[in-house]
Amino acid sequence: MKRLSVLIRTKNEERNIQRAIRSVQGLADEIVVLDSGSEDNTIKLAENMGAEVFFKEWEGYSQQINYGIELCQGEWIFLLDADEELTEELRDSIREAISTQEYKAYMVNRRTYYMGRFLSHAWQPEWRVRLFKKGHVRFEGVLHEKAIFSGKAGKLKGYLNHYSFKSLDHQYKKLVEYARLMAKAMKEEGRSFRLYKLLLNPLWDAFKVYFLKLGFLEGLRGISIAFSTFFYVFLKYLFLWEMELKEKYGDELWK
Repeated sequence: MKRLSVLIRTKNEERNIQRAIRSVQGLADEIVVLDSGSEDNTIKLAENMGAEVFFKEWEGYSQQINYGIELCQGEWIFLLDADEELTEELRDSIREAISTQEYKAYMVNRRTYYMGRFLSHAWQPEWRVRLFKKGHVRFEGVLHEKAIFSGKAGKLKGYLNHYSFKSLDHQYKKLVEYARLMAKAMKEEGRSFRLYKLLLNPLWDAFKVYFLKLGFLEGLRGISIAFSTFFYVFLKYLFLWEMELKEKYGDELWK
């Protein structure tokens, strides 16, 4: 049985996939790429670097992960997004964790590269369960998948570098899509639109990231992040309101 499998979900990631795979070469016993319909060179690049590539039609973030886990042959699994890479310290920490097996699941701190440098305060720390023993963790959730497991999770040393955005234009396009997905999830959960949430929640979330998380120490980057946070939260409630109006007015809502 293989010791460590790395699972990477992809779709049109030719810009990132080589960096991600390169960061786990020599650490992983197998690299499994689960693609959901790339139309660029992602698959070819991944195969050329020794990854096993599988296809599954996109059904959702958690569904893709859970399906991919079953494809992995390793005793341990590390989840890696295509726009991420492991630091050397994190690689060493993973080796130690697998060797000692103190926990069944481990969290890593992901830091985001934003406008020329890694953020030190805004969006920090961002702990996520990424390393776990197969059969002990499953994932749920529409957008921000949540790891479900019993017991405590350990914390790995080092960073998981995240190259999330290609530009401001790319950032805001992603935020619009994420806001739409969250609004849909809220609707399916039976949550109703409330005006006070539209007005207050975006301000509160922006305040938290800028002041409580010390985002102001990031300079203009912190202002940009605080505003994008406001934009995302405001928009998800606006989308929820639109969905409710759609039920009331149907095709008459937009002409």
